Amino acid sequence: MELTNDKTLGEQLSEQLLENPKNAALLMSDEEISTADSFCEGYKAFLNKAKTEREACAEAIRLAVEAGFKEYDPEAEYRFGDKFYFCNRGKSVILTVMGEKPLAEGIRLAAAHIDSPRLDLKQHPLYEDGELALFKTHYYGGIKKYQWTAIPMSLHGVIVKADGRSVTVNIGEDEGDPVFCVTDLLPHLAAAQMKKPMSEAIKGEELNLLIGSRPFKDDKASKKVKLNIMNILNKKYGITEHDFVSSELEIVPAFKARDLGFDRSMVASYGQDDRVCAYTALTAILGCDKPRHTCMTILTDKEETGSDGNTGLNSSYLPYFIDDLASLEGLKGHTVISRSLCLSADVNAAEDPTFSSVTETRNASKINYGVVVTKFTGSRGKSGTSDASAEFVGKIRKMMDDGEVIWQTGELGKVDAGGGGTVAQYIANLDMDVIDVGVPVLSMHAPLEVTSKLDTYMAYKSFSVFFED
Repeated sequence: MELTNDKTLGEQLSEQLLENPKNAALLMSDEEISTADSFCEGYKAFLNKAKTEREACAEAIRLAVEAGFKEYDPEAEYRFGDKFYFCNRGKSVILTVMGEKPLAEGIRLAAAHIDSPRLDLKQHPLYEDGELALFKTHYYGGIKKYQWTAIPMSLHGVIVKADGRSVTVNIGEDEGDPVFCVTDLLPHLAAAQMKKPMSEAIKGEELNLLIGSRPFKDDKASKKVKLNIMNILNKKYGITEHDFVSSELEIVPAFKARDLGFDRSMVASYGQDDRVCAYTALTAILGCDKPRHTCMTILTDKEETGSDGNTGLNSSYLPYFIDDLASLEGLKGHTVISRSLCLSADVNAAEDPTFSSVTETRNASKINYGVVVTKFTGSRGKSGTSDASAEFVGKIRKMMDDGEVIWQTGELGKVDAGGGGTVAQYIANLDMDVIDVGVPVLSMHAPLEVTSKLDTYMAYKSFSVFFED
């Protein structure tokens, strides 16, 4: 057999023809690994400040203003290099940098969502039972209900009072704050519960938040514990029980984002689906300066419940916004949209060796193997997916390689195991080329999710390269 450079022909052909994926840590220099670790310090700070869609939107705008972005003015004329943001109802935001090329040549759009699975308060949440005060909840998004018991929780959101004024609530995050929890049965008395399937062990109506136990000192008062809690809330926020009807209060884990592992190679935190992609797409647009094409990052709401509603991407606020920009150049919005390209910035499920039976290893994404390019999502027979074309996949593949981005491909589990969707289908329905690009996540939708710092940095790098196109 012919030998060249001490390698057999088979070895040479294997290098040329076969894939040989490697851990990103083996491909990156020590300097770039250090850069990735430093980048994730900012990411962890973002996670701690942005635990709800409202907080993520506000924090994104704060960072954008620091980077020179101005609030969008529909009467203004925008030129090459101008940076501005449009906030939709305090729950989603579009950040734009005008490009050198006319809008007729399309835009470059990165779309991530900033809502995450959680517990929401019902409209009449407060009650007393067994001389304990509790809140009734309604879970939001796909969760394993048993994971949300017996962990410290914080309360975030807004209450709009009868006079129209609103108050902001954030309790449980600071060191001196109280926390709350959903209780669970002790194993000594849980024999019947533990015989149930996991999906039935904790019911939705059992996700009741414990918030107090001391009664109001008045023998003639009824529901003394509930009254005591309401009195505390009235003194702090000036509200009555009826004001809960016009509130949006969300219960999320009180954990802080932390390094995970002896090597500090991973981030453990609530809400990384999809704030890991939101943060990387946000920082990419903040660092975008005088691009060739107009660039946008959209951070949107309601993805976890189907993207419906006027702050979700199944609504019309994005095409309306693009239509307004297009009119400045005498164009139709659909003309700009059909010539635009989008990275749907959403996470994928990382292969977990403990539960490997649900993934097909040849097509599963892995922690530390780079950002994931996902051609299609959906369930089983590709239901609910846009399925990117070979031509667009080829373009993104070349972009990643030319930009020295470490990337991999992956699908969301075995064909018949289940599945899920992203905002890609709604972007595609506008007549835009789109593909999912994001970070692989372990324990997705759990109160504590896990990502790799190197994968997170590669996501940032991929969005930055995309905006440079």
